[in-house]
Amino acid sequence: MAKLQVAIDLLTTKDALELAAKVAPYVDIIELGTPLIKNMGSAVITAMKNAHPDKLVFADLKTADAGELEADIAFDAGADLVTVMGAAGNATIKGAVKSAKAHNKGVVVETIGYPDRVKRAREVTDLGVEFVELHAGLDEQWTEGYSIQKLIDEASRAGVPVSIAGGVNINNVAAVIKAGAQVAVAGAAIYGAADPAAAAKALREAIDAVQPAVASY
Repeated sequence: MAKLQVAIDLLTTKDALELAAKVAPYVDIIELGTPLIKNMGSAVITAMKNAHPDKLVFADLKTADAGELEADIAFDAGADLVTVMGAAGNATIKGAVKSAKAHNKGVVVETIGYPDRVKRAREVTDLGVEFVELHAGLDEQWTEGYSIQKLIDEASRAGVPVSIAGGVNINNVAAVIKAGAQVAVAGAAIYGAADPAAAAKALREAIDAVQPAVASY
């Protein structure tokens, strides 16, 4: 079954916990954004895992070097998943995967800014990562002419486990899942909504409605 991941791009532990409490009934993965972790440190990972032990806590470290060391820090703090940049060397990814295996956790490769996301996704899958995030960052999303359809098309071609992040919302989440994404990552569509819980619930229902069709492929 496809998962819903909420990307918490807030800046304090208090705000992150408040948002997570509202949306937890509808999400599978709680992502702690890079600015949040940089601002609050690994303590925010521990706080979130303690508050929601039944959820996967995703530490978006965007590691570019020292893969094993940075993964160890996050996993020791309570993270279930960490990100390593797709642009990092394979040795960095392998180091993070080594740590993940020791902790019985997982590594996600983040392809933000990578020129050929599909190619890199296929390469790194053989290194033992959980899945690859096909991600258009905020700066790319704000570029004139941006469309999430590019990520959707990439997911349909990848042939490996992927998530999609980069403007997922209620209008396109069904297409995201139909393209084969195992995880739909929603940020502003949830935390920017007037009612985050209702927004998360709607996304959850839209994803679940697609599942029978996807399963029959």
